[in-house]
Amino acid sequence: MSAVTVLAGPERRRRWTAAEKLRIVEESEGGKASVAEVARRHDVHPNLLHLWRRQTRTGVLSVAPGGRADFMPVAIAAANGVARPAGGGSCGSAIEVMLRNGRVLRLPEGGPTAWVAGLADALERPAR
Repeated sequence: MSAVTVLAGPERRRRWTAAEKLRIVEESEGGKASVAEVARRHDVHPNLLHLWRRQTRTGVLSVAPGGRADFMPVAIAAANGVARPAGGGSCGSAIEVMLRNGRVLRLPEGGPTAWVAGLADALERPAR
């Protein structure tokens, strides 16, 4: 008969919400404690906390106020860099959006904004 070791403690693969990650990142950037101390306090590996800090700096990890999607103003420009008037596109024109996770969303001009926002939100989520 062989011995079985049972490891007590928290499950190792935990899920952190964006708000929890941001709270831990803010605590680590406060300057009062080192990254290692903050990571130990929250029982996460320091490398994971460094990843979250980098994601916060690059904008990958963020929460919009109220948890809703925010839109950024954009300028429409032709390939030669000259801006063209809104609504003056050709029949086959499309809008190309580079998402924070690196995916590219190409949509026909004039698509319904609610549909576009929902699609962008679905593509931003990490793959399961």
